[in-house]
Amino acid sequence: MDWGQILNNTAYWVFSPETIAYALAATGLAVHFGYAGLLNFGVAGFMALGAYGYAISILSFGWPWWLGIIVGCLASVVFAIILGIPTLRLRADYLAIVTIAAAEIVRLMLTTQVFDEWTNSADGLGNYHAGFRAANPFPDGNYGFGPWVWTADQLWVRVFGIILLAIAVYLVWALMRSPWGRVLKGIREDEDAVRSLGKNVFAYKMQALIIGGVMGALGGVVFALPSAVVPATYTTSLTFFVWTILLLGGAATVFGPVVGSVIFWVIMGFLGNVLPAMAAADILPLSSAQAGTLRFILVGVALMLIVIFRPQGIFGNKRELTFVK
Repeated sequence: MDWGQILNNTAYWVFSPETIAYALAATGLAVHFGYAGLLNFGVAGFMALGAYGYAISILSFGWPWWLGIIVGCLASVVFAIILGIPTLRLRADYLAIVTIAAAEIVRLMLTTQVFDEWTNSADGLGNYHAGFRAANPFPDGNYGFGPWVWTADQLWVRVFGIILLAIAVYLVWALMRSPWGRVLKGIREDEDAVRSLGKNVFAYKMQALIIGGVMGALGGVVFALPSAVVPATYTTSLTFFVWTILLLGGAATVFGPVVGSVIFWVIMGFLGNVLPAMAAADILPLSSAQAGTLRFILVGVALMLIVIFRPQGIFGNKRELTFVK
């Protein structure tokens, strides 16, 4: 096995657009679940609306790329309101069922022929990168060192994504230190007690759903920046990956989603390279395709072990997760 190539391919994931996008989505999920106690399994829906809002604004209406990002965020706000009004008074388990169903409804709507003029149904959307790349402040050339060498366009995607991620992390940090954040954490622990103090619990939950949803939409935008928007991407597995990242880093932490995303994608990248190589070298009694699928089984087992033995995550405080018991 070529360990040098395996490690180089693994190192790519540290600064990949996927890692940044999932970190943004997990930061939004931290607002939903880690701080507000909302068991949201509709992350894929928010990411899909962000990506499609961005792409459709550019391709169908000719709007500038930055306005497309705003449209994607506004689409997530509308989705959060429509989703939140009938569901935020539900118990956590019912909320989980409704949100995962809502995300599937969004995905199926994007694949239907009814909206083919704008969404291109199951084929997805592409070729919307010109405006974003024209705003690239980096001259043409290659940048970086070692396994991290990128073209100017690739660097611009990463820098822009990291800027959005830094803003989101700072916003969460500032909000959770404010009176609003303290009320939100109180709702997570005992919403009846907060309601007895005269606070509008429903309004706070709705605000948290909107803020976290916008971060998820921004994650969808970053995910779409270097490639294309394909509806098959926004399945329930995407939501489960984001949940794995959140629980890995710590649900009620500011930097946990970022660290969790890096660890998750580095492990996925490493397993995606080393397992097929082991199969090709006859170390594993599997085909290369079967070995590549094995990584998902291992990640699933790891998620179960995390939930059982360290539900607070790597950087989490166990006291912060008493509300899930």
